[in-house]
Amino acid sequence: MIDKADSALLQTFATLADSLVDEFDVIELLQTLVDACTDLLGVSAAGILLLGDDGRLDLAASSDEANRIVESMQLSAEAGPCIESYRTGQTITVPDLAAAPEEWGPFRDSALAQGFTAAYAIPLRLRRTTIGALNLMTTGGAALEEHQLLAARALADVATIAILQERALRERDDLSRQLQTALDSRVVIEQAKGVIAHTHDIDVEDAFGVLRRYARTNHRPLGDVAAAVVQRTLAIPRPSPRT
Repeated sequence: MIDKADSALLQTFATLADSLVDEFDVIELLQTLVDACTDLLGVSAAGILLLGDDGRLDLAASSDEANRIVESMQLSAEAGPCIESYRTGQTITVPDLAAAPEEWGPFRDSALAQGFTAAYAIPLRLRRTTIGALNLMTTGGAALEEHQLLAARALADVATIAILQERALRERDDLSRQLQTALDSRVVIEQAKGVIAHTHDIDVEDAFGVLRRYARTNHRPLGDVAAAVVQRTLAIPRPSPRT
């Protein structure tokens, strides 16, 4: 029989899975993930560092302001379990923050000052692609059990798949727009060739040569030159007679 906690966890998985087949807000997805970790897994705070387009990790979601301070310390120091998890692609467990490595000093001191006593970091990773890390913080009591970490890894995996799918769709849409722009430009180029052929009394093939030479000589995109010719805002001089 599924108890209330298991039912809530399954509902969270269903919510995250919806993003795989429907439009979604990445930030809302990540906030759902950190809220689920604090509500269902018994952690005191959770945060997500996500790899941005600039190649740097940044704080994308946090369960509370105290954790935001700690995450910011991780970023500024570039040292801590979340950074280590991202770099290695492995789950990092620190059951006793007071015994954290000295190189994590700024993170350790800030976390202890906020009352946290243990930290766990889980990579947002799909095969060889790691896009960030999920950071879990606790304020005392027993260490997280394996089933809790397993649930956190599963939640992180679903979120990772959703984010990567969203990025793939965005890139595909960008490519589609680029292709459509190229097709639209080709139509305008054909029109410009006709204009030049008519005004210069030359054939269409030669008109295309005139158009290309003008664009190259003036360091302008061919499509832009063609559009200007069609809109009658540019009159390309008649080419000099060949000798």
